[in-house]
Amino acid sequence: MIAERYNARADAFEAKVANVEPEQWDDPSPCAEWTVRGVVDHVIDMHGVMVGRPIPRTGDPLADFREARRQVQAALDDPASATTEVPTPAGPMTVIDHIDQVLSDDMVLHGWDLARATGQDETIPDSDVRRLWDIATSLPAEIIEKARTPGGFGPGIEVYGPEVQVPDGASLQDRLLGYVGRDPMSKNL
Repeated sequence: MIAERYNARADAFEAKVANVEPEQWDDPSPCAEWTVRGVVDHVIDMHGVMVGRPIPRTGDPLADFREARRQVQAALDDPASATTEVPTPAGPMTVIDHIDQVLSDDMVLHGWDLARATGQDETIPDSDVRRLWDIATSLPAEIIEKARTPGGFGPGIEVYGPEVQVPDGASLQDRLLGYVGRDPMSKNL
């Protein structure tokens, strides 16, 4: 199930990367600190964190993402690697759980960032919206506060931004995005 979820999300993210126009790479994204390229670089970097080594870069974001994905898939396919326990900012967990709970979920939200920044379809699958909503809203208040604090889980790590209020009656996707610090109502980046 975890590998299938990762692959579905990686397929969706890869499709968005493939549809970025050459002139869009330096455009702003909903992540205030990152351009479109920065969002993709972050996701590639997170793949490297999962496999314990940096992903080599060629300068082609699509090729680099595919290589990152290949390396994570190799870790998922190797039972010894997948079940190895690793330290994380949230405490020790297996590589496969770390991929599922951090990287895979991250691709959903950053896929939305990429879509918003480049004019692609921003729809997140309902099953992903529900899963991420249930996870985010079930975290204890002290963890949410830590997640909203830049550097709360370590230097340079920012999990959520400040909550953005959305209108009453907003879709669950928009409520999720607002909860994690994105403004789904604004088209301005």
